[in-house]
Amino acid sequence: QVQLVESGGGLVQAGDSLRLSCAASGRTFSNYAMGWFRQAPGKEREFVAAISWNGNTYYADSVKGRFTISRDNAKNTVYLAMNSLKPEDTAVYYCAARYSGASSYRPGAYDSWGQGIQVTVSS
Repeated sequence: QVQLVESGGGLVQAGDSLRLSCAASGRTFSNYAMGWFRQAPGKEREFVAAISWNGNTYYADSVKGRFTISRDNAKNTVYLAMNSLKPEDTAVYYCAARYSGASSYRPGAYDSWGQGIQVTVSS
């Protein structure tokens, strides 16, 4: 079971930027697909972005053009760069690993999850 630890969240103003990091344990990180999801109070967990083992990326329409997912296999870390943040981006953000290597927008397709980190965007 891979362990995932998110960092980089916080309180920012609308229009600001943040970069989330997710550090993974294990020696086969490069084989995993990695995803970012978020959950706002009273809402279901929703897909934000994903990156496959080969570097292909996928985004939710709501963040396309503002968020960028990337990975550094040498550091066992996946990143989510968030620009032009909006109040509606406020949520707990989770990273997730899918051992098969293929990205998915479905939370149920992922095998391991981080504990989540709060991102709050004030207007």
